[in-house]
Amino acid sequence: MTSAVRPIRVLIADDHPVVRRGMSALLASLDGVEVATGEEALREAQLSRPHVIVMDIQMPAMDGVEATRRLATLLPDVAVLVVTMFEDDETVVSAMRAGARGQLLKGAQQEEILTTIRSVAAGQFVIAPRVAALLFGHLGTPPAPDVPLPDLTLREREVLDRVARGHSNASAATDLAPAPKTVADHLSAIFTKLGVNGRTEAILPARERGLGGASGSGRA
Repeated sequence: MTSAVRPIRVLIADDHPVVRRGMSALLASLDGVEVATGEEALREAQLSRPHVIVMDIQMPAMDGVEATRRLATLLPDVAVLVVTMFEDDETVVSAMRAGARGQLLKGAQQEEILTTIRSVAAGQFVIAPRVAALLFGHLGTPPAPDVPLPDLTLREREVLDRVARGHSNASAATDLAPAPKTVADHLSAIFTKLGVNGRTEAILPARERGLGGASGSGRA
């Protein structure tokens, strides 16, 4: 007698309700996948014990990289699949080093999403070749001492550099390409990692470490 396929329990961690509903509807229509949704990834994961967590990288309060790092300690058997808006290789490398097993781009097709979820649930790693090359280059290598604020990702340092130069969110977004909302999400993650309460407090350690130099335009 053929044994039944084990359902894959999936937790969707995203701070946008529309995204959660859309992903839930997409996955719920597929055989072999159960869906649990929730913004509080750590709490929800411990309650529902999913096989896979589809984790948005850009979330306020605690970004997807930090949430992945904590989940790797709390629930090492859970496969985290990070979702990014852009092909930001450095951010994906940070997530993989934190314990993620794969990456999806927002806007991926239904079949690609399902295939990737099944792959990471089976213990495989799913990443682009260029990300793999970067990851192997970083393995076992601590952040270089001359990298300012090494706990931040490359994109977070770029955002903080603009803020330290006096840029608004909209101005930083013009320089760096993402939407102002994405810049705001980066800032939320930066404030959490630096242990500060806002832009003014974040500027001081940024300038102490060489960000926000005099070469900036200082646009408001």
